[in-house]
Amino acid sequence: MHFDGTIWRPPYEAGSLLLQATAGCTHHRCKFCTLYEDLSFRFRMSPLAEVQADLDEAARYSLAVGRVFLTGANPFVLTAGKLGTLAREIHQRFPAVQSIGCFARVTDVTRKTPEDLAQLRELGYDGLTLGVETGDDAALAFMRKGYTAADVLEQCQKLDAAGISYHFFYLTGISGAGRGEAGARASARLFNQLHPRTIGASMLTIFETSELYQEIQLGSWREAGEIEKLAELKALIEHLTIPTRIATDGASNLVQVRGELPRDRARLAEGLGRLMAAVDEDVLRSYRTNLRHL
Repeated sequence: MHFDGTIWRPPYEAGSLLLQATAGCTHHRCKFCTLYEDLSFRFRMSPLAEVQADLDEAARYSLAVGRVFLTGANPFVLTAGKLGTLAREIHQRFPAVQSIGCFARVTDVTRKTPEDLAQLRELGYDGLTLGVETGDDAALAFMRKGYTAADVLEQCQKLDAAGISYHFFYLTGISGAGRGEAGARASARLFNQLHPRTIGASMLTIFETSELYQEIQLGSWREAGEIEKLAELKALIEHLTIPTRIATDGASNLVQVRGELPRDRARLAEGLGRLMAAVDEDVLRSYRTNLRHL
């Protein structure tokens, strides 16, 4: 199988067949991101012959595959035609495949018409994972995400209309010191207008190789404290009104929070409140500073 660099996938894709369609990120400008720094290139689309060879190899060892997850930071940037070709190659070798997922940037959806999205849904594309990070426009602009909260709303409504489900990644701490709860409320206002199947919350961890680290050294941005990040997560949970699952499964989270909203809202919020009253900031900070890799 052909894979370049570290392979990232969401926790809920653990049972999926991983297939490299792209490597790297087309945007590659987010100030906090270090996920693809082990690559010698910014972005690469896998040649079709390479994908076909990987599918043939997987078919020799996999008896039953129900879902395929295309790896890379945002394979959904590929044209509808190229994504369609990949889907047909997958279905040819694995007729039992019911759905195809991948990471996607909000701007990848922008490039596709409603007709494109409807055709991709027919071909099995579903359960996309979008790293929206926040609904706080000031934070999105500072971190150079390349879109606004209004863009998230518009493009995810297009996915809703096409019947393509999606998951959100939320980055606790992205709004900076003193602004976490306001960022959580702005995010909840945005998310409450949409239909994410899950919201996976990860806590911002700043590595020295990131541009954000340099911003901190210059005094241009201040990182939120660990208890403040927990308060932000609590605020997000308290203000979400849509049915969705929330989970903090990534390595950046010392505290594991999992539940269904709105059913588990009170339990999760009360648990976080008790933890914030009892935990030591230095203990939490020690975990963050000793985390060498996500």
